[in-house]
Amino acid sequence: MQTVNPEVTTEVLQAFADAWNRHDVDALMSFMTADCVFEASAGAEACGTRYVGSAAVRAAFAEVWAVFPDAHWGSARHFVHGDRGVSEWTFTGTRTDGARIEVQGCDLFTFRAGKILLKNSYRKNRPPAAAAPPR
Repeated sequence: MQTVNPEVTTEVLQAFADAWNRHDVDALMSFMTADCVFEASAGAEACGTRYVGSAAVRAAFAEVWAVFPDAHWGSARHFVHGDRGVSEWTFTGTRTDGARIEVQGCDLFTFRAGKILLKNSYRKNRPPAAAAPPR
């Protein structure tokens, strides 16, 4: 019997992006393999901080919203070719200290059996805007 591996499409990547903007970690994890890997855009390692396995990746994803409660990835553009894909976006968010970030970035994906095995994130390095003065 032949096994059918569903393909990841640009529509799947848009649904993944939509889950980020809803801050819906359960939905995000439904796109990931059980042995998924997330390589963050920052960290001490050459690849950024590397999170391995669904529990570690889930915690790392949730941490983004803890640091940036209003995090948003806009102007998303995606493409898929075989078992690889790319999403480009503009990230905006305000840290809990009030500093505002707006940067362009992208995710490079590796897929397996219709799910995301690796999410490797990159973003421009730009200093945050100063927090708005209190009113």
